[in-house]
Amino acid sequence: MSHSGALNTGSAQERLLSQQRAYYSALAPDYLDQLLDLPGGGELAEALDAFRPAGSVLELACRPGTWTPQLLRHASDVTAVEASQEMLAIAANRVSDGAQVRFVETDLFAWEPDRRYGVVFMGCWLSHVPAGRFESFWSLVTTALAPQGRVFFVDDHYRTPEELVEGPASSTIQRRIPDGTAYRIVKVPYEPAELERRLRELGWDITVTPTAGPFFWSAGNRTAES
Repeated sequence: MSHSGALNTGSAQERLLSQQRAYYSALAPDYLDQLLDLPGGGELAEALDAFRPAGSVLELACRPGTWTPQLLRHASDVTAVEASQEMLAIAANRVSDGAQVRFVETDLFAWEPDRRYGVVFMGCWLSHVPAGRFESFWSLVTTALAPQGRVFFVDDHYRTPEELVEGPASSTIQRRIPDGTAYRIVKVPYEPAELERRLRELGWDITVTPTAGPFFWSAGNRTAES
């Protein structure tokens, strides 16, 4: 690929990620009504409680605080990072006054953590990271994690046939907000076993557990030798 071709590919991905950010901002008022009501969803909250995300927790892509209140049941403090100002406004209203939570509005692909955390949590975010940024994203998680820190994330591989506008092999799909406006976003349909293998290659000891439906939850840490 020529240098200009590489730039074009990069700018195309930047446009896609910009549209993804716009989608979540536009969806913010309706996001909680759009959550997938599919088998296995209840297993995720149970698994998170069993994991007990204690200490200082970093929540990446908190959206409208879908998981933040549950994290606060265990954590001493939570830093919740999110690109959408509209999402953050809703999230701030979903936690009680005096809650030990810091909301940070930033593009996660340009953000650098200012401290380290005992737990890094992600709720349905990894599947929205472009495949080409998988390794660099996990480098960010490593940077944010304290020694002996732990990771927990939930996600799903749910994509409807109508969303596959570039075919099933593409991780770019089309989703609509309730008024019908269409947006292109990233949705990588990870299979648990393959995801677990890829994380192991990057030095993570993370077990990815499938549920009864399209969801999965994952818990672990850096391997001892990495």
